[in-house]
Amino acid sequence: MSTEPSRTISVSAPGSLMLLGEHAVLHGHRALVGAINRRMTVRLAPMEGHALRIVSALGDYRTPLNALVDHPSFRFVLEAVRAHHDELPSGMALHIDSEFSSTIGFGSSAAVTVAVHAALLEWLLGEPPEPETVFAHSLETVRTVQGRGSGADVAASVFGGIVAYTTAPSFDPVPVALPLTAVYCGYKTPTPDVVMKVELARIADPAKFERIYAEIDRSTEAAIDCLRRRDLPGFGEVLNRNHGLMDAMGVNTPELEEIVGTLSADPEIFGAKISGSGLGDCAVGIGHAELQGLRYPVHHLEITPLGCNHG
Repeated sequence: MSTEPSRTISVSAPGSLMLLGEHAVLHGHRALVGAINRRMTVRLAPMEGHALRIVSALGDYRTPLNALVDHPSFRFVLEAVRAHHDELPSGMALHIDSEFSSTIGFGSSAAVTVAVHAALLEWLLGEPPEPETVFAHSLETVRTVQGRGSGADVAASVFGGIVAYTTAPSFDPVPVALPLTAVYCGYKTPTPDVVMKVELARIADPAKFERIYAEIDRSTEAAIDCLRRRDLPGFGEVLNRNHGLMDAMGVNTPELEEIVGTLSADPEIFGAKISGSGLGDCAVGIGHAELQGLRYPVHHLEITPLGCNHG
């Protein structure tokens, strides 16, 4: 165990966007998730005493390490610290910097959870931990806070690139760079609420949803094949078909439909769909488009091969 009192540890992790497999992944089917070139950086500085300080754009928060007081802005950070509490050699300050807003569905919760766990583990082990160890700790934290979660966004933040993922868990990273246009519709419904709505619909019509989920699984296999061949038009067609599947699940909205329609009509976009659980948040298109005149915020992004990074 490393106990160097003055050693500052810096770790960054990328945000993420779901590309395929929303909701189906919770039932054992494959999903495709991509790490984006917007990162969360955590700097851990050991301090004398037994206090935790968190400094970020969301506030400057202090709490005793032996009696962590919950705070709504730092639930994932505090739960990650709580998981290692008995091993911590001293107090610490966590400085968190983000290149994207937590209000947009770019996987901020997963990214900060991964970065905090990776920094804490490096402090305790004296060397960067294995990615699989960071994933396991981070997934446990996300599920403790949220109650349920596939872990797909966690996998992207740990491994980078595009990851074909199942909850087994299994990881099949595809280390590609890919242009994306993400558009935020202006609001989002909490993921647990959307998951519950879809689950109730699935219980009411299990045969329909099994057909949808099986098609999503086949789509993920086809998408991976397209990516390995750099067939972006083919990959885009897979996304287009899966937007229809998400609509059939009941998670589309007029705003998302307008955005996807605008993306799909642009000659610079190969394909587009809802990204994430739905009922708000983001839609994503493959390619970069200006989309002038669209009344929603447009973000030009890249899929990045770089996952969790120490130093």
